[in-house]
Amino acid sequence: MSPVANWSYPTAIRFGAGRISEIAEACAVAGISRPLLVTDKGLAGLEIATRTLDLMEAAGLGRAMFSDVDPNPTGANVEAGVAAYRAGGHDGVIAFGGGSGLDLGKVVAFQAGQTRPLWDFEDIGDWWTRADAAAIAPVVAVPTTAGTGSEVGRAGVITNEEAAEKKIIFHPKMLPVQVICDPELTVGMPPAITAGTGMDAFAHCLEAYCSPHYHPMSQGMALEGMRLVKEYLPRAYAEGADLEARAHMMSAAAIGATAFQKGLGAIHALSHPIGAHHHTHHGTTNAVCMVEVLKFNRPATEEVISRAAAYLGIDGGYDGFMAFVADLNATLGIPATLTALGVTDPDLDRLTADALRDPSVGGNPVEMTAENTRALFEALM
Repeated sequence: MSPVANWSYPTAIRFGAGRISEIAEACAVAGISRPLLVTDKGLAGLEIATRTLDLMEAAGLGRAMFSDVDPNPTGANVEAGVAAYRAGGHDGVIAFGGGSGLDLGKVVAFQAGQTRPLWDFEDIGDWWTRADAAAIAPVVAVPTTAGTGSEVGRAGVITNEEAAEKKIIFHPKMLPVQVICDPELTVGMPPAITAGTGMDAFAHCLEAYCSPHYHPMSQGMALEGMRLVKEYLPRAYAEGADLEARAHMMSAAAIGATAFQKGLGAIHALSHPIGAHHHTHHGTTNAVCMVEVLKFNRPATEEVISRAAAYLGIDGGYDGFMAFVADLNATLGIPATLTALGVTDPDLDRLTADALRDPSVGGNPVEMTAENTRALFEALM
């Protein structure tokens, strides 16, 4: 049986198969009467997007859509989305898709009412307080993958093209007002995207679990998120129409993004610059980095990972956990190295410098330095 529930943590979530039918009701709760549906190019012409536009139109909400979104959304995408939002006289956003569509939709809703440049709101210190909070438009988020968990996040990752760096734009009011998690929307995901997004969810849970910061609620959630991925990602990958597996993977994605309030770490610090420079899939890149980062963090995480292995039913403690991750990657067709992923002729000095500037560095249990971070990149090649 595929589960059905209503949740209000970390925001209001309508969870269950077929609940995209409630899109108009979700917009009403969010106070949106003229939504702009923001999605990516690949989804724009698919039945799940067309059906959602039909539901919007039938409810008198129009069928406005913006889909000029790159796989790693850019500042130019934000500018174009904001222009479309303002030109259409919209009063809110339906962020629809995987991480790229969700992140861009949230950032368009955030930026449309601001007067300062986007990069003034990067997640540095208290820069978020520069924003006019009253001008941030409401968002209804509809994930169509099960990985980033951006539907329950208060930030969006946007690539600054000039700097060739991924930047995190943050504000507490970027958290969507309503979320529809309908596993039927994920059934058409190709196996490779199912694998990459699923391992993104696992990376979020793993890094949150290992972060040294204190957040026991996130700690417990991260552990259960890892269990859901272990149990259900192989099933979703092998049989895309397995609705129970798809549903539990949607839960794991939302769990991961809620848990990482506790912190992320080296996996994300490495994968962000790789994605910015080499345009690789974020979740797949996380998966490629995972085993080497586990080796790197072992001096600080031996005990917690051994506890996780016991909970997950993995024999062999830390070594068993690393072997499990390597085997899962292999089962899912994840490349074993960055070179196999398509990263050729990398500028290791630049990647290292960018990784050490990434906000995720602060959550890693082992201090990252220029020397050991470069060594990590070399090991991943």
